[in-house]
This record gives sequence, structure tokens and C-alpha cells, in this order.
Amino acid sequence: MIVGKIIKIEDIEGADKLYKLEVDLGKELGKRILVAGIKEHYKKDELKNKRCIVLANLQPKVMKGIESKGMILAAVNEDESKIRLIIPEKDIELGSRIR
Repeated sequence: MIVGKIIKIEDIEGADKLYKLEVDLGKELGKRILVAGIKEHYKKDELKNKRCIVLANLQPKVMKGIESKGMILAAVNEDESKIRLIIPEKDIELGSRIR
């Protein structure tokens, strides 16, 4: 798990719940494309430049024809009516490891 920053957000045609995100994971890992089911809970302008925690060592998975190379971590309530991204409390360098 590492700290990343969402730098680009795009809608995915035919997907009501998914965004295509470009996330900067720092110098070592660079930028990656992730697909995240957070569209019902976040507007694009709320996500732009937001730091987040990314599970970066997953096998890539294709969703809606897009290869997702990681997963953004979020807290979800029991009925999934609320999703909140897990973010660093204070500013820290991109690519910082979570321990």
C-alpha cells in the first residue's frame, strides 16, 4: 500500500458507478490507471489532486475494457450507501509506503 495522488478522472461509457482514474504513485512506480466504483459518492472536482491510499501490488484486472492496475482503499458502511476514501492525515510524499 502506498500514497498516490489522483491526477485525472474520466467517465467510462456505459458505467454508472465507475471512474477511470490516473493516479501518480511517485518516482518509483510512476502513473497508473485504476478503475474505481466511487462515481455515486464523489464528483470529479472532489477527486482532482486528492491524495489516497492505493493497493499497488495486485494483478491487473480488466473492467469495462480498461486495465486497472491497483485499487484505491475506501471505508464502506454496511449497506454501501456511504463510501469514503482513506487518505493520509497530513501531506506526505507520493509513493510513501503504508506500514
